[in-house]
Amino acid sequence: MLPLGEPVDAAPACRPAREALDGRFITLVPFDVERHGPGLFAATQGAEHDWLWAYLGAGPFADYAAFEEHYRAAATREDPLLFAILDVRDGAVLGHVTYLRIDAANRVIEVGNILYVPALMRTPGGTEAMYLMARHVFEELGYRRYEWKCNALNAPSRRAAERYGFVFEGVFRHHMIVKGRNRDTAWFSMLAEEWPQRAVAMEAWLAAGNFDAEGRQIVPLAVLNANALELPGGTLRRASLDDLDSIRTVQQAAYASNRILLGVEPVPLLWDYAQIMRGREVWVLDGEKGLAGVLVLHTRPDDLVIDSLSVAPMAQGQGVGNLLLAAGEVRARALGRRTLRLYTGEPLAANIHWYRRKGYSIERVEQMPDRRLVHMAKAVG
Repeated sequence: MLPLGEPVDAAPACRPAREALDGRFITLVPFDVERHGPGLFAATQGAEHDWLWAYLGAGPFADYAAFEEHYRAAATREDPLLFAILDVRDGAVLGHVTYLRIDAANRVIEVGNILYVPALMRTPGGTEAMYLMARHVFEELGYRRYEWKCNALNAPSRRAAERYGFVFEGVFRHHMIVKGRNRDTAWFSMLAEEWPQRAVAMEAWLAAGNFDAEGRQIVPLAVLNANALELPGGTLRRASLDDLDSIRTVQQAAYASNRILLGVEPVPLLWDYAQIMRGREVWVLDGEKGLAGVLVLHTRPDDLVIDSLSVAPMAQGQGVGNLLLAAGEVRARALGRRTLRLYTGEPLAANIHWYRRKGYSIERVEQMPDRRLVHMAKAVG
């Protein structure tokens, strides 16, 4: 039999509507020429701003009449669906963005026609706009593929796509003719299975605690969105929803023996792992016959917490636990956290002894309704 793709739910996605997407720094609203045109024109016209239009399909415009004619027509279209980006503080127009090539049947949609005025560039609002668009696509509209395409010569756009977590797929040569010039197009995508971990990274970057008193970022989004942790003994990769079943299998097998010692279900076996993927960093180590280990990390303002470190039975005794623990320390340093914390059940004396040998000390013992947890910490900064 010839190989075929995995079966998928064939239900269509919802088409995006003309509705606002509200954030902490910016809000996205359906573009209205009367309300948004004058401000956008003033912020983007003049010879000093011609570079803003270099990779867009239209512009710069000779005068407001030409600008208005173009955007009046653009604002009426359903695809591309045009949104204005507004500053939440004063309603100033900071740019625009569209959903386009909307294929609800195949659940594929693209983000494009991105125009940021200089005041929006390199600000939290610019990233928040992309976060709001992606979250809406995956969590509310039900798409399975989100695309980003740009002129292959547009280096800033290519860097932005990868910073946001899109995956480069290749270049379509001689793809378009734009303003009388050839355009080779670089293609990027993000999948629904990848979105939960991308969302964790973007939300961590946008958090108030990730900026100093002068508004400068503390941890770059590229670091938060890292896809691999390379260590001398192996490389961990960022998990996706495709790994959920394998993660559950490893967790069940790794923690099975703890049930007897604890007398209760181990904490990691109480979790909904789809929710964990949406709220924690989840890293996995591939083995020859499936996942060899799983590392779940919780980034907090002042520390990094190992919520779970598990080794598949087939990989035990091969140094995988040491590798996962070392990966936690590497990640803590990358995120600028000077303290790495973890917890384990009080009856698990072997675990506590192992952590102590690795430099962890007991901070406190927490009495819970059904168990006692030993909290341990290690300085890694």
